[in-house]
Amino acid sequence: MLFSSENSELQPCLQVYQVACRFMLVWKKDRDKERFEKLCRYLVSSLESSSIKLSYVGVALNKEYAIAWIAHVKDVLWKCCCYLDELRPEFLTDMRVILLYLRTLVTFTSTNTWNLLRAKHMEVLKPGLNQLCANVLGHLFTKGFYLTLKSLLLRGLGKAKIPSKHVSVSAVLTLALRPLVSAGFTEKLMTMFLIHILSVPALILHIQGLAHECSSVLVGHNVFTKSLELLSSEQNMRIVFNTLEGNYALCLLANLIQLAYIQREDALKDVAFPAFTFVVTRLMESCQHYVVTKQSNLTYWHPVLGWFAQSMGHSLHEAMPFVKTQLYMLWSGPMVSLLLGQTLSELVENVTENSSEGPSAGGGSSNILKRALDHRSNRTNAAKHHRKLGSPECTKVALLCSLYQTALGTLTQLKLDILTGLCYQDKILYNLWLFLNSLGPNCGLKAFLDLLAVNTKCSAPEFQMLILFCDCMTHYVTILDDLEMYEQQKPFRLTDYVNMSTFLNHFLYKGVLGNLFDVKGLGSNVLFQSAHTLLMVLYRRDCRRSYTIDSHWIIKELRVGSFISDLEKGKKVTQVLLQKMPHIIPHEERVQLFRRYVANEKTVLGLTESACVSPQSTLITVHRCRIVEDGYRQLALLPPQALKGVIRVRFINEQGLDEAGIDQDGVFKGHRSRCSLCFIFLEPVAGATAPGPVQFHG
Repeated sequence: MLFSSENSELQPCLQVYQVACRFMLVWKKDRDKERFEKLCRYLVSSLESSSIKLSYVGVALNKEYAIAWIAHVKDVLWKCCCYLDELRPEFLTDMRVILLYLRTLVTFTSTNTWNLLRAKHMEVLKPGLNQLCANVLGHLFTKGFYLTLKSLLLRGLGKAKIPSKHVSVSAVLTLALRPLVSAGFTEKLMTMFLIHILSVPALILHIQGLAHECSSVLVGHNVFTKSLELLSSEQNMRIVFNTLEGNYALCLLANLIQLAYIQREDALKDVAFPAFTFVVTRLMESCQHYVVTKQSNLTYWHPVLGWFAQSMGHSLHEAMPFVKTQLYMLWSGPMVSLLLGQTLSELVENVTENSSEGPSAGGGSSNILKRALDHRSNRTNAAKHHRKLGSPECTKVALLCSLYQTALGTLTQLKLDILTGLCYQDKILYNLWLFLNSLGPNCGLKAFLDLLAVNTKCSAPEFQMLILFCDCMTHYVTILDDLEMYEQQKPFRLTDYVNMSTFLNHFLYKGVLGNLFDVKGLGSNVLFQSAHTLLMVLYRRDCRRSYTIDSHWIIKELRVGSFISDLEKGKKVTQVLLQKMPHIIPHEERVQLFRRYVANEKTVLGLTESACVSPQSTLITVHRCRIVEDGYRQLALLPPQALKGVIRVRFINEQGLDEAGIDQDGVFKGHRSRCSLCFIFLEPVAGATAPGPVQFHG
């Protein structure tokens, strides 16, 4: 046979073409698999010849056969794609065939390897033949060329142990880029490249490991910046995301992040803001559309996003550890420093740090006047340099912070890693604190309250900045030991914590009191929850080891008499303040208020000092051999109201009989007593003030 392995000599190209055409007429996919492989090997080897009579391209130079030859080559190459769809890279025999078909596609879609054109007299034909290759690529593209390449990449890279080799990855990427280059990176082709190629899980990570030189090709063609330009359009972003949906959009995001990391020293500096910031934020926000809050029959667990409305294929699940490695680059030291660190450093470079001593620090009375004058001078100088919310530099910081805040809200399973990455990167958190201080007195308290009055949903980027700071600071303070906080005081000093708690205390108090927060929806208000969590972390730290003066947590403008009067009238605002921020009221008033509530509830429940039996009593039965199990099981089911009433306990002895009781058919302990069983099982319950009397039977 003409294409047999024993016949290694090249035959006249026209003769080969005629035989190949007859073969393609009767070709059947399964039956002629081996013969088609031999044909491809022969065609590729013929292009190594510089003879116009032997090189298969020589047929295209014959005007009589040129058009038919082009159609024939398109047919052969598309059949290569059809075979590639069924081959499995993990099998060695299949991998050899994959490499053969990839080589055939690479060879016939570019003139670079055609020895025939290396002769000087043939160079004049090169532009026309390049156009021919572009024509072939266009045909393959319309037939679904990118779908074939995507399928091959998923089968070769979507596993815990990667079966693809350097040659195959390099060939696929070369083929994927050729339509883009030949068409001048048109918007349509670029969109398809993002959807089918750059969304392959951890593609850039594997290119770095298996075919490192290919990453240079991507850099050379500015794929990163061209991708950002395309996705910066809201319409293009919507088209790409709606096609990819959640899982593969996350993979596209991860690949873009690694491309940014690779080019962090050059291209990223020019596009970090706003292009990269906008695209990454929008992609993560889009992924949130598929994130759900709880498990159901229609949800699936995602190792990065939590409960998700889409299932993950096996290959995607295996590739997710590689995708997580790429995502980690977003909050790695170099990226955080470039995106947020440098911007903050420039803005706070001239910010005067508060050098006042902490409340516990020493200092004689002779220095009081000097410190007061210095403080007044510092305030006067600082007022001249206060930044306004909405200014260009503030908006830039807010949008950069919004990027990382969106990451915390989307990549929920990586939240602690993100917080750690932000908290321990070269004073970035401290510089953000200095920037907040530059927004006005008390960290721009008035500016934030004014913004909250017109943006009740807390969706403004400036609030995202504040939320990010609170979340990071909560993480930071929680794991800070006493030596670092009270002795070393680097970078945060005790005065910083004092000022921070002052701002949060007044911001939340005035926000709730002025109905700037929706008191009915505080549980779902991210800004309130983040600020309140940090406030309580600072408050508990101060309770354990004080760093403030005694009256620091009290709101001086609050009138206790009016506050208690509003509580008695049932005003929701004062109830929320008492529940969320009881420390704003002096301790003595809180004790009196608590005692008043207890007395009122006793009256309502009929629990007087002399009451031994109550109509609202509850009976539980406890076996002597199962006190813990029986007691917890029955008490845990009781509503708070029942726990406040009389609880009667009947004991069952080891023989299964009721134990004899005294004192009205049971031992009785009044509500002033401290029953060990009650204190073991009665955990704090919302609305419960104190347990009622407990009566024992037996």
